[in-house]
This record gives sequence, structure tokens and C-alpha cells, in this order.
Amino acid sequence: MRGSSTQLLMLALVCLFSAFGAVGQKTKSQLEEEKKENLRKIAEAERILSETADEKKVTLGQLQALNQQINARENLIRSIGSEIRILDNEITDLRIVVNSLQNDLILLKEEYAAQIYSSYKANRGNSRLMFLFSAKNFNQLVQRLKYLEQYSEARKLQAEQIEEVTKELNDQRSKVEAKRAEQQTLLNQQVRESRKLARSKQKQSELVAQLTKKERQLRKEVEERKEANRRLNTLIAKIIEDEAKKSTTVSTAEAASAAELTRLFESKKNNLEWPVSGFIASKFGNQPHPVLKRITVVNHGVGIQTEKDSKVKAVFDGVVSEIWVLQGKNNVVVLRHGDYMTVYAKLKTVNVKKGQMIRSNDIIGEVYTDRDGVSELEFQLYKGASKLNPENWLAMK
Repeated sequence: MRGSSTQLLMLALVCLFSAFGAVGQKTKSQLEEEKKENLRKIAEAERILSETADEKKVTLGQLQALNQQINARENLIRSIGSEIRILDNEITDLRIVVNSLQNDLILLKEEYAAQIYSSYKANRGNSRLMFLFSAKNFNQLVQRLKYLEQYSEARKLQAEQIEEVTKELNDQRSKVEAKRAEQQTLLNQQVRESRKLARSKQKQSELVAQLTKKERQLRKEVEERKEANRRLNTLIAKIIEDEAKKSTTVSTAEAASAAELTRLFESKKNNLEWPVSGFIASKFGNQPHPVLKRITVVNHGVGIQTEKDSKVKAVFDGVVSEIWVLQGKNNVVVLRHGDYMTVYAKLKTVNVKKGQMIRSNDIIGEVYTDRDGVSELEFQLYKGASKLNPENWLAMK
């Protein structure tokens, strides 16, 4: 029967669409997570930005927080755009199913009408009883009775198919409308975020212009930072030298313990706990100054800008190797993790003592907030004498 074949086609299309939808749904879930993370970053940057703005000064900290917010909002807009495109594809697939169901329904109704007309024409409008009792013999009566039963069953099946296809058609139309509404919500959100982005970029341009006027002060800060880095590097080099000498006299048990701690630390690459909440404002290595042209800033670690009074935590198990107070770096804590070493600079307070055993996430101090209202932890990572990029070790977020 044609109705059965068209129904099979309809079901195949629905199954095909469902398969596409499952793939799309996974991607949409990932995009939803990205949106949540970017919204979190935007809110975090806004809190940090408000702290620096309260100081009524134009600072690099403000610019860094604003840059973070702009990057997160641009990523958010891209995620929304990707989700809108997925919905476009889903709506297109749904419309294909709707069109197929509409065609099936038309064919089923035509076949149903043709059956009724054929029956009426064959019986010339006579009743079923007259059709049965007008049989010439018993065998013909039995044949006519079977025919009527088959015909009744066929009409019943056809009616059920019409009802089923009609229901499926209505369901698919409802899905199309739901997807359209979801898409419109996303479009509205995209427009709102784009307007916020435009305002942030305008503020960014204004901040850069104002900071450019403070070139002399910024150049002085660059030189002070260089000198502070030099002092810290000298002390770290001394630690590395002393540790190298000690390694020749350690016991077998101590060497085995250090080797195991080294192995465990290495297993956490790309998944180390962050020492403090916030965002990376200063990247590792040679970086262009955010305002001054042709000026390069050398970072031996990363600067994590955070909120005032944030607690600083150990990224992994280890032992407190050194605690210093340095001009330009405030309190500095150095932790040893086998062959690895982590450095936490610009602390307001220190909660640990030299030689103390530390567990991951133990609080080692509180971040320092400078006179401009900027709270930034300097975090460094070494293996032996080699400086490593902490971004390659910290967990993604």
C-alpha cells in the first residue's frame, strides 16, 4: 500500500533528522559551557575593574582588566553566533521533515478518499447487507464477506496512518516554532553583547590615550620592574645553585622521594590548580608593553590579576624552600616540588614558614594590592634552572 511506503519514508526522515539533532545537541552543549565560562570571566573582570576604577586613577591594571573583559565578550559573541548557525541548520532539517509529512498526509488522504469512492462505485450505493445477500452462492458470500473485512481493515489502517502523520506533523511544526523562538532569544543576546563590546572598546581607546600621556611615569615603572626582577632572579639562581650542591649528598630514600614528587608534579601538566582566582594579565616571556611603543617587557612567569585580599594557594604538594621580602616584589614564597620549583611574589601576608610541608590548595598568603588598587600575583615555575611557561601547566579555564 502506498500509505505504508510513504510512512516509512517519513519515519526514515525523522530518524535522520534526530541523528543530526543529536550531533548538533552535543555541539550546542559545548557552546553553552563556553558561554557560561565567558560570562564568568566577564563578571570577574568587571569586579576587578571596579576595584581599580575606585582609585580614580588611570592605570595599566584597569586596561588589563578591560582587555580581559573585551576578549571574553568577543568569545561570547562568537559562541552565540555558532549556536545561531546550529539552530539555522536544525530549522532547515525540521522544515524538510515538515514538507515530507505534508506530502505524505496529502497522499494518505487521497488514497483514503479513493478507497471510499471505489467502494461506493462497486456497490452502486447499496448497503453492505445487500452486497452480501446478493451473492449468487455460498462461496461468493464468503468471498464478499472476506473482502469487506479486508476493506474495513484497510480503511482502519489508513485512518490510523492519517491520524499518526497528522500528529507527527503538528509536533514537528511545534519544534520549528520553538527553535525560532530560541534563535530569536540568541539574536537579541548577541545584539546586547555587541553593544556592550562597542562601549568597552571605546573605553579601551580612551584609557590607552590617557595612559600614553603618562609615558614618563610608565617608563619609570618599567625600569623599576626590571630592577625588581633582577633582584629576584639573583636569589632564585642562588637557590638553584644550593639545591644542586645538596643533591650530591642526599640519601637514597630522599632521592627516591624527590623523584616520586617530580613524577607526580609532571603528571599534573595542563591541570595544575591556579594559585589564585583571576586572569593572566602579564604573559610569560618577552611581551610588548600594552601602551609604550617599541618597549618590551620580560616576564619570567605570569602575572595573575585578581580581586583585593584574595587568598594565594599552593598549586601542588611541596615544601617551603625560601621566604623573602624584596623591594618591588613584596613578600615572596618559594616552594620545592622535587625537581620543580614554584615562586609566588607580590604577597601582602605570608601564612607559612621555611621548611614547612605544604599540600595542594594550602593557603600560603594573601595577594598584595598596590597604590593604584591593582592586585596581581606574580607566579613563576622552574625545572632546575629552566624557566617554564606556567600557562602550559595551569588547568584550562
